Amino acid sequence: MTQSMTAEDLFAHVQKMPSKERIKFFSLIAINAFQEPDYTHDQVFGHLRNSTFSSEEAAEFLEISLPTLRRYVQAGRLKPTSVIGRSQLFSSADLRLLKQKIDKE
Repeated sequence: MTQSMTAEDLFAHVQKMPSKERIKFFSLIAINAFQEPDYTHDQVFGHLRNSTFSSEEAAEFLEISLPTLRRYVQAGRLKPTSVIGRSQLFSSADLRLLKQKIDKE
């Protein structure tokens, strides 16, 4: 019968390791346990390609305040794709283009 090790047992064992072995141990954990695959932009956000975003969502995506978003709309830097009542909706493609411009400024 095999005996399982508790987290406390493992921690005590790691504390007793020589410094170089501890470094190697945590490096192995970081490399193997937390390694994430590289996803393309399309794999992560492809489902949003034809989506529209509210003003609040657009401002959050652009990392700007809602008043700044409104100024961009008034200045013609961003045009809503549709207006429903007082709500404006923005296309993900337009937001992505504006985000690239803002990041270059």
